[in-house]
Amino acid sequence: MIDGTSTFLILLVALLLDRVIGDPDWLWRRLPHPVVLFGNAISFAEKRFNRPEIAASQREKYGFITIAILLISSVVIGAFFSAVFSWGGLVGIVIETVIVAVFLAQKSLADHVGAVSAGLRKDGVEGGRKAVSMIVGRNAATLDEAGVARAAIESLAENASDGVIAPAFWYAIFGLPGLFAYKMLNTADSMIGHMSERYRAFGRASAKFDDFANWVPARLTGGLIILGGELNNIEDNFRVMIRDAKLHRSPNAGWPESAMAAVCNLALGGPRNYAGGDIADEPFMNDVGDKNANADDIDHAIGVFWRAMTLATIAVALLALLAFLNF
Repeated sequence: MIDGTSTFLILLVALLLDRVIGDPDWLWRRLPHPVVLFGNAISFAEKRFNRPEIAASQREKYGFITIAILLISSVVIGAFFSAVFSWGGLVGIVIETVIVAVFLAQKSLADHVGAVSAGLRKDGVEGGRKAVSMIVGRNAATLDEAGVARAAIESLAENASDGVIAPAFWYAIFGLPGLFAYKMLNTADSMIGHMSERYRAFGRASAKFDDFANWVPARLTGGLIILGGELNNIEDNFRVMIRDAKLHRSPNAGWPESAMAAVCNLALGGPRNYAGGDIADEPFMNDVGDKNANADDIDHAIGVFWRAMTLATIAVALLALLAFLNF
């Protein structure tokens, strides 16, 4: 059986695997990524129950029912696989470890953000815009060099929570059912949890559930980012995070983003134009920081990210040890 000790050991090895290997492109060119399958299920329901001729109140109900069914299905599937792997001995543990690693995004996130830095250096602002458009939802054509760099760093900070700490957190608590449910929910939020006219009603439940699921992980991520910065500035950086996290329109994204702003001495956030026409007119977090971010600042942020992920991995190793010792 896979007990608490095994859960933390699986998570520890999965974090290390994801850090070294990431998402191999050759594999996902041949097989559909699980998140793609989640997205297909969400898209199937959205096309049928979010038609414009349906009243907004009814679409909101359909959206709630849709995400509820998808979450229940994710839990059931996760519980099934968990039961199978529990009786599979070492083979089951290995397979579960690989699955957990697939749902983490350390290396792929760092690689995509690093591509923005490389694009800025090689092809200037156009190269940066092309690379950053792959990882953010905002209208990249409106961004100057500083805007491209800030967008990349903000995405790195937010996705450190959504793509690594949150799935690890929910797996640590509930195993594969928790991991699958979180990834389904987070995928739904990224697809339909927008405030645009099309998704405002249908995606409301997904957005609210996602806010709940990320409440603790976002704050943990903010703390890890600060601990990944310079030790002599930890207290000041914590103050900036606590003060400015609420400036973000998201109840969660502001925590890792304001932490990264403080650690990197940058002003992040501010007014942003999104591809769907949505406009976020927000103040800057750490507004005394430098607004003229560049490729060097992206590289600095990636270094902070990796130190934060190292601390998270050490924490999981300690939890595995404590579980082994029956503390």
